[in-house]
Amino acid sequence: MHTFTKSVLLRLALTSVTLNTALAAASAIIALAFGLSTLDRWLRRRRPHELAWTIAMGLFVAAAGALWWAEGHGWSNVSFRLFFTFGAIINVPWLALGTIFLLAGPKAGRVATRILLVFSGFAAGVVFTTPIHGVIEPQTMPMGKEHFDALPRILAAVGSSIPALIIFVGAAWSAWRVLRGANPALTSAATRQVRSARLLALGNILIAAGAAILSASGTFSGRLGADRAFAVTLLIGIAVLFAGFLVASNATHGSSAMRSAEPSR
Repeated sequence: MHTFTKSVLLRLALTSVTLNTALAAASAIIALAFGLSTLDRWLRRRRPHELAWTIAMGLFVAAAGALWWAEGHGWSNVSFRLFFTFGAIINVPWLALGTIFLLAGPKAGRVATRILLVFSGFAAGVVFTTPIHGVIEPQTMPMGKEHFDALPRILAAVGSSIPALIIFVGAAWSAWRVLRGANPALTSAATRQVRSARLLALGNILIAAGAAILSASGTFSGRLGADRAFAVTLLIGIAVLFAGFLVASNATHGSSAMRSAEPSR
């Protein structure tokens, strides 16, 4: 009986790792597709919010890749630092930068870009130089509170909460404004031709939902486990964000547009 129990537990553990690996790999593929889409649009139109999204998706690919590697081959100091940097601190701020460009215009966007470059460099430097306390267990997802001092954890809190709030509030506000037939941007410098207000509003709602999902891993960690919660929320959040981007993109058009507005996507 003891041997049978150990065999069952081992199989369950292997299944969990396999599922988490598949979830992480799927997240990386969706983020890559998202990033290639925004890169193509930026190369054709050179709009700064699309470059910000492209950078954000590159960071998401790095985070999902680190999670995939760790789930498949075991966690290590390097994979933990990579995932913590790209998955917990600096990816969502670059998504929020796109919202700032769209809502507040290029001047505010350029100021935010300078701040974000400093923040990203500082955060990466802190995470990769801060000592890791204790031993990283290969089969258990490391937690920042168990292995890092206060500063990296503060950076993670700032990098995940405030930018997610900017994306969520900006997208929800834009959806409400565009359904009323008003310009959803904060300035007349940030306007765009809109073909379908309903589609644009739906796209912004999906983007708001995606931002909320990406911030919800802590809510599900108690039920799913930390690694499964991160893998699930990363996959669903990226998928919903990508869907919102595609819907909002189809709602806008060039010179044949019906009226002027700017999405927060």
